[in-house]
Amino acid sequence: MQATGFLEECRDRYGSIFTLEISQGRTVVLSSDPTVAREVLTGDPDLLYAGQGNVVLRPLLGERSVLLLDGPEHLRQRRLLLPPFHGERMRAYGERIDAIAAEHVARWPVGRPFPVRDSMQAITLEVILRVVFGVEEPARVAQLSAPLRRLLDAAVSPAQMLLLQLTRSEGTRPRAPWGRIRRMMAPVDAMIHEEIGARRAELAAGGSGRDDILSLLLEARDEAGAPMTDAELRDELMTLLVAGHETTATALSWTLERVTREPEVLARLEREAAGGWADGTAYLDAVITETLRLRPVVPAVVRKLQAPMTFGGWQLPAGVNIAPSIWLIHHDPGLYPDPHSFRPERFLGRRPGTYEWIPFGGGIRRCLGAAFALHEMRVVLQAILAAARLEPTAAAPERIVRRFVTFTPAAGGRLTVAAKR
Repeated sequence: MQATGFLEECRDRYGSIFTLEISQGRTVVLSSDPTVAREVLTGDPDLLYAGQGNVVLRPLLGERSVLLLDGPEHLRQRRLLLPPFHGERMRAYGERIDAIAAEHVARWPVGRPFPVRDSMQAITLEVILRVVFGVEEPARVAQLSAPLRRLLDAAVSPAQMLLLQLTRSEGTRPRAPWGRIRRMMAPVDAMIHEEIGARRAELAAGGSGRDDILSLLLEARDEAGAPMTDAELRDELMTLLVAGHETTATALSWTLERVTREPEVLARLEREAAGGWADGTAYLDAVITETLRLRPVVPAVVRKLQAPMTFGGWQLPAGVNIAPSIWLIHHDPGLYPDPHSFRPERFLGRRPGTYEWIPFGGGIRRCLGAAFALHEMRVVLQAILAAARLEPTAAAPERIVRRFVTFTPAAGGRLTVAAKR
């Protein structure tokens, strides 16, 4: 049974809130109730630690990642990171994202099925390098991409992440499995610090006018007027690499996997693309929203209780993890009739409830890059539909498998290009 089926079986058997012993000493209470989700996502951050709930990510992201911090340190980092992700600034990156996507789609084969996830990962990684790091030279993009892809591909399995967590504090002697990942991380860390140093030198020499996110973060100051340190920048840039690359690539792969199995949806998208989106992108946006409902990339949000608290009428002790289940909320038949069907029209002219559609979490811990991810998905899908005619398929839906902390299509979102435009 897939993990998603197990979750639904638990909900049907035990109700909207139930407990799982994930590992020794790690208890997780899952809930499929949007009311509990609201209580958790808007609860007191001093009592609900998200950083400790995300501890499995520490070996890769580092101690100073905004995803791993709690309390005042988290708020400081979040305030420093927010301005570069303002909606207007995101739209300014659209032309760059479109050009990157079009270049990759031009290399797709015609008439032969292939897994689209590899291409989506290449696109989103290049977007991160160009838009976040500000790297424009193609040779440098290629040089930086290789060690990043090797590192991310090596660290994606849940078993690998658990082993990394268990062995992280074993000292400096390279030991499997942490030693192997650490050796792969060394050139990535060197590359990140090299980019930080080069940009600092450029700014010190009076250079300005760049709009990449690294440059904006270097100029950011907290309430005391202090900038981010190189160590903080390294961890936040790694966070943007991992979160902005893997998750968006997976969401795009699921979108293409879904629409190629729905001929009417695909036909409507292609008609609107052929018309230059004259009526706007409302239907495309509904397709994206429905994909993120039906196939949420991350299955849950987790908070670790620092004191006894009550959720859904249940008193929970300090030390347990409370986890609104994104998957179960998104597949609640009371909220979404026929929840396993792909129906973008659910979201035409209707915004989902704040705590009924939570692919990016919510509250003060809502994903900083949510607006960027949605904008990137829209632009990349428009570029694909403009450049290639996709072939609908009657193939069965791809199974869901775990990759890192994400739910991804088992076969990589296989599709066929019928013709190039």
